[in-house]
Amino acid sequence: MIRVLIADDQEMVRAGFRMILETQDDIEVVADVADGIAAVARARELRPDVCLLDIRMPGMDGLEVTKALAGPGVADPLKVVVVTTFDLDEYVNAALSNGANGFLLKDAGPALLLEAVRAAHRGDALVSPQITVRLLRHFASTNAVPAAPADAPSEPLTERETDVAKAAARGLTNTEIGAELYLSLSTVKTHLAAVQAKIGARNRVEVAAWAWRTGLMS
Repeated sequence: MIRVLIADDQEMVRAGFRMILETQDDIEVVADVADGIAAVARARELRPDVCLLDIRMPGMDGLEVTKALAGPGVADPLKVVVVTTFDLDEYVNAALSNGANGFLLKDAGPALLLEAVRAAHRGDALVSPQITVRLLRHFASTNAVPAAPADAPSEPLTERETDVAKAAARGLTNTEIGAELYLSLSTVKTHLAAVQAKIGARNRVEVAAWAWRTGLMS
């Protein structure tokens, strides 16, 4: 069972998300809250598998909440999916730096909401790949891609690790990467873990950001 916390200041959004999520046998909404302070408190108390956070909330905004729950220095970070109204919202850059695992547009629809929750839960952090890739391209073009991972890897990536990193930066899931590169799922995960270790990335979103920032995708 995937336990989800919803944080959004709009009651209709929270109710809509809850209704969609609770139609699924494998998802349970453990709390929904209307402000950032309550989101941090309830998340720390309940330890949900995935937190769906709006960016603009009273008390603490979603960026602050993300940093508190998943940011650098958090000993046992939670998985966070940031929910935003705009696919090129300037706040998403900060959300990525603060440890967000993925992104979702509020008007994305039920299927993508479910995909976002399940992807974050299983570790496929690039939620809504098309949106994330557009964001990373935008940030790369303005030199605003987050600088969390070091630009120079601790040791050179192998050819296969480079292929996997580039595929992840294009928004592919592990399953899609395996199909494209003719690799087993476990091999994809092994290569991705090696890339993360070499560049100091905490998740595949930071791998993608690193790939765009360093020109690997040009």
